[in-house]
Amino acid sequence: MPERVYNDFSGMLLLDKPAGITSFKAAHAVKKCLNVKKTGHCGTLDPLATGLLLVLAGSSTKLQDRFMKKDKVYRSSFLLGTETDSGDLDGKIIQKKDFSHIGVEDVKKAIKNFEGEILQIPPMFSALKHKGKKLYELARKGIEVERTPRKAVIKNAELLSYENGIIDLRIECSSGTYIRTLAKDIGDYLGCGAAVNSLRREKIGNFDVKDALKFDDLRDMEIVKSKLIKKEDLL
Repeated sequence: MPERVYNDFSGMLLLDKPAGITSFKAAHAVKKCLNVKKTGHCGTLDPLATGLLLVLAGSSTKLQDRFMKKDKVYRSSFLLGTETDSGDLDGKIIQKKDFSHIGVEDVKKAIKNFEGEILQIPPMFSALKHKGKKLYELARKGIEVERTPRKAVIKNAELLSYENGIIDLRIECSSGTYIRTLAKDIGDYLGCGAAVNSLRREKIGNFDVKDALKFDDLRDMEIVKSKLIKKEDLL
């Protein structure tokens, strides 16, 4: 069997990841489209989430560390009164509580409380490892382990709306911030619980989802090549 010949494309693509697929599968779709030996993404988005995914191709995958620590901007909605095992609505509902007494001023106060440097306990449904196993692999088996709190910085949290128990926010934060944990912590602060209802990543550093390829664009090689940021432009 002849050895497969790969293209020598090297660079970065901005991809608008749709809901329902993992970041790994999204990066793999880019790999298949470009026919390169390897791809890698710079920061996982949950399957539920949509938005900006930075995908490095070819030899540019070695530059991954340059982009992993950049600040992020998210648009997210939190559903009050609902707690799940995963922190979002993809998970199993643990309990429901009344939120009818929560007003907009309560919500504003709660959000303000979490601005600045905070400590977050990483969710069990995450890609962090414990003794070589990814936490989400343990979580799927019903195993919960102790996690060390991590520092995160919420630089700005703007309340866009609050209606029918749904908080709509735009969040500017440091790398490593868990939005599902933020939702849970805000829900705990309000005393009614909360889970992520929707999540979209709008920016990573200076990169904006407005400039990203749509997933369907991966069917058109000419569009993909025109959007590829060359390796030399990333250095």
